[in-house]
Amino acid sequence: MRKEVKNAFGKVFITISVDNVNRWVHTNWIGYLTEDSVKAGALAYTQAVKEAGFSCVLNDTRQVVGSWNHSLEWVVNEWGPQAARAGVRHFAMITNPASFADSTASSFFAHLKAFEVKGFDNIGDASVWLRQFSLVTK
Repeated sequence: MRKEVKNAFGKVFITISVDNVNRWVHTNWIGYLTEDSVKAGALAYTQAVKEAGFSCVLNDTRQVVGSWNHSLEWVVNEWGPQAARAGVRHFAMITNPASFADSTASSFFAHLKAFEVKGFDNIGDASVWLRQFSLVTK
């Protein structure tokens, strides 16, 4: 399953894919994010996690332009606990170290306590880390 979420101008700001082979939800954020787009995107992929029954998210923010500090408090205090209730246990976040979004991500890593989150600068390392949790059979 692949879903595109668009902003009010019809531009895609996040794609959400359910990866049944790796047993995770893969997101790809794109462009400038408003508070509304952060909320809509996060809630959309949280629903995908819940529906798939997975516990892992591969969250790629390398194409984000600018900071998302405007949404950090909501992400940490409201979305994080909600995502944990939906089943998220391990969250690999890929950032672009040269972007303003990376500084917001650092605050996210420091403050989110609802589940385990780890930052990466490439998809390969993020995938390796996440597979140790996603492919474990219960």
